[in-house]
Amino acid sequence: MKIEEILSQFGLSQKDSAVYLSSLELGTASATRIARKAGIKRTTSYDILEELMERGLIGQTQKGKKRLFYAGEPEELLKLLDRKKEQLMEAMPILKSIYNTAGAKPKIRYYEGIEGLKEVYRDTLSYYGELSAFITENVITKLGQTFVNEYKAKRKRAKISVRVIGPDTPEIIEYKKLDKKDLQQTRLVSQEKFPFSIEMNIYGNKLAFMSFKEEMGVIIESNEIAKNMKLLFELAWKGAGK
Repeated sequence: MKIEEILSQFGLSQKDSAVYLSSLELGTASATRIARKAGIKRTTSYDILEELMERGLIGQTQKGKKRLFYAGEPEELLKLLDRKKEQLMEAMPILKSIYNTAGAKPKIRYYEGIEGLKEVYRDTLSYYGELSAFITENVITKLGQTFVNEYKAKRKRAKISVRVIGPDTPEIIEYKKLDKKDLQQTRLVSQEKFPFSIEMNIYGNKLAFMSFKEEMGVIIESNEIAKNMKLLFELAWKGAGK
C-alpha cells in the first residue's frame, strides 16, 4: 500500500498528503518551498498548512518576519489515531442505540426470476447449523437438476443437515429414499390435505420463502420470527408421518 493511501486513512486528501510529506522531507521551510515541492499553488498550501496545524501534524516558527513550517514527529499520526478512537468511543452509545432500534426491525429482501430463486437457495448455505424446510416438488422442474445437484453437494461438503416436511407425491417419496445419502430426514404429509405451493426454509435467524409458480423469493431476517416459525415447524414435524 502506498504511503498516500495509508495517510488517506487518517482523513488526509491527496493534496494534504503531498504537503505533509513535502514538509516532512524539507524540514523547516517556507510555504513557497513546500508548495513547490508538493506541486500545488502557494495560496492553496497556506490553507492546507493551517488545517494540518489544527490536526497537530504541522508546526510553525518565525524567522524574522517570515513564517516557516515544519512537520511534527511521525508519531503524531498515532496521536491523531488515538483522538479519532476517543471520538468514536464517545459516539458509541448513540451508534448502539441506532443499531438496536434498527436491529429490532426485520430485514426483508426480495428476489425475482429463476436466478433470484437460486440466490435464495445459496443463502441457505450461509448458516452452518441444521436447516428446517417445508418443500414442494417443483424445485427440480424450475431450477434444473444440475443446480440441485450442485446445491446438495455444497450442502453435504459443509456438513449441513436438513429436516424436511413434504407432500406424499411420487417425486417427494423418491426424494425421501436419498435421506441417508444426502444428510437429510424427510417426513411426509398428505398432498390432498396439505397442498403446499411454496417452499419455506428456516436457518439461523432467517426465513426463506420461494414461490416457483410466481418465480419469486423472499428472505426475512429476524430472530423472533425465525424462532417462532421453528416452533411451528417442530409442531408439524411431530405430527407428520415418517
